[in-house]
Amino acid sequence: MAKLITSPSNPLIKRINSLHEKKFRVREGLFLAEGMRVVTEAVEAGVAPAWLIHGPDMEDHPVLQRLVAATEAAGGEVIETSADVLRKLSRKDNPQSVLGVFTEFGRRLPDLDRNASYVWIVCESLKDPGNLGTILRTADAVGAGGVILLDNSCDPYSVEAVRASMGALFTVPLVQAKWEEFLPWLRSGPSFLVGASLNTDHDYQAIAYPAPTFLFMGNEQSGLPESYEQACDALVKIPMRGKADSLNVAIATAVIVYEVLNQTRRR
Repeated sequence: MAKLITSPSNPLIKRINSLHEKKFRVREGLFLAEGMRVVTEAVEAGVAPAWLIHGPDMEDHPVLQRLVAATEAAGGEVIETSADVLRKLSRKDNPQSVLGVFTEFGRRLPDLDRNASYVWIVCESLKDPGNLGTILRTADAVGAGGVILLDNSCDPYSVEAVRASMGALFTVPLVQAKWEEFLPWLRSGPSFLVGASLNTDHDYQAIAYPAPTFLFMGNEQSGLPESYEQACDALVKIPMRGKADSLNVAIATAVIVYEVLNQTRRR
């Protein structure tokens, strides 16, 4: 049964609202996910919220009833609240009617089975949470084994990244690691590390991508560091016919990873 909380000054509401800031997410080990669709994706992936918050007059919604049942079965708590509190929690004038508070569930490199997929996506110092969310969605679409975030990448549990992932955060294995950890792990088993770079003449369609391929994407502004490029088994470039010299990193990731998929399909 839902607990009714309508005061913005309620301690639990204030605690949940604090999760917009990274320091509180790190301290609590919790993060926010907005929207019925995203929370449904999480539940269908076997990840139930610790708190499920919904607006008034939604008790009879069939999807919400399933989310409530999953939350309570996992020991979570259901909160009914007001539109004003939802606006406070979402920080938007037109808030979603459902929010979930989830426990962070990132994996470690040793948890990954590199042979579980033909392709993995590795990002170095990725800064924009919208780009990360889009890359997670692309990883889900192509059946990638997971996304590995290296070094000082953005927080995958920020509200912006979770929103942009459209639920893919819950369906795609995610690991955060340092380069010094990643490279020895990569070389401990089968791997083909291919970096996207402007410092090569190799067209991205001109090389063969064996399984498992690890597609290595760099920072939005500076690309991959030179020492990281030198560690790659191959460097590839997407041809540019216009005046722009590069694509958005999320778009470039999609272009290349679909070439890996298409080669795999043809084999």
